[in-house]
Amino acid sequence: MATDFDLEVIERAFVEAAIDPTKWNEAMEVVSRATVCVGALLFDTESRLPGIPQSESVAGANESYINGGWVERDVRYGVKPILIRKGVATDLDLFTADQIAKHPYYQEFLAPHGLRWCACVKVASGDSLWSLALQRSIEQGPFSPTQLQTLANLSRRLGTASAMSRMLGLARVDAALDAFETSQTAAVIFDSRGNVLKLNTLAEMILDGAVSIIGRRLSSCDRKASNAFDNSLKRVLLGGASSAVAEPVALPRPGRFPILAYVLGLKSIAFNPLAPGQAVALLIDPETRPTPGQAAIQACFSLSAAEAKLAYRLAVGVTLEEAAMACGISYETARNHLKAVFSKTGTHRQPELVILLSRLCHIPTKAV
Repeated sequence: MATDFDLEVIERAFVEAAIDPTKWNEAMEVVSRATVCVGALLFDTESRLPGIPQSESVAGANESYINGGWVERDVRYGVKPILIRKGVATDLDLFTADQIAKHPYYQEFLAPHGLRWCACVKVASGDSLWSLALQRSIEQGPFSPTQLQTLANLSRRLGTASAMSRMLGLARVDAALDAFETSQTAAVIFDSRGNVLKLNTLAEMILDGAVSIIGRRLSSCDRKASNAFDNSLKRVLLGGASSAVAEPVALPRPGRFPILAYVLGLKSIAFNPLAPGQAVALLIDPETRPTPGQAAIQACFSLSAAEAKLAYRLAVGVTLEEAAMACGISYETARNHLKAVFSKTGTHRQPELVILLSRLCHIPTKAV
């Protein structure tokens, strides 16, 4: 088995993915080839979100990992202390070879996919700790001490790329908050653990003690409401890339109408679970009745300006033909835009899209 891994090509792939997050899966393919592995995955050691960057060769195993419930029984998370200390850790830091030969995780989950051995490489990113998991087959055997030393060196080299990824991710968060501010929408953005990452000025103005941020969590003076909001946020986070709007959560305010919190996934800035911002709560104050415009739609769903303009027209319940005329485009162009809007919003029919957008923007709609 080769001991010389091409670290430069891996580092370059990480930098490219940091700049363009849509390339993370491609980067995992590069890693897999450069380290002569069956496949590679990248994940946050503190969360277990679906849709992690991965090479195509381990997609089937990862599907079984999620659907089979192994995500909740992953013994490899136990390497974290060693990962922090050494920069690299393996299965043999947790178990002996004999124990691995009998352990359900290895025999019932990994073996059917021809996998067994893994090396986890530390990739530090701010206060987050990612792990680059290099998967090997049963036949390939475990990594040698020389290879592990090389991977520890890789861990140090990837620090710059991970810092760049986080910096650019935070810039996208700021841009999204600016868009919500422009459209007069109070917005709070959360990380993958459900902690408050950032909020805009309008959201700060809504927080009045009855609704507040305590220990980086958005909280209500009513414990049941806080729990309901946490559950809504958790469902959106675990839903991966879905952008569907959850049912609003009412956050009570004594003597006043409650704040309505709508939680959405952030496809526009969270291209993968490693992005700093993973979800947003839009806070609607019924006493002020703000009306977000197409900028909010564009920010939420990563639409182009033309797609957002069409979507906003459709949100009031007009026909596609009427919306096309109002936007000054042909019917066929409108149909193409609508297909893109369906894809990016996770909807499939116009009535479904109208309901989603009217909820988000509080737009009066016609019967559909």
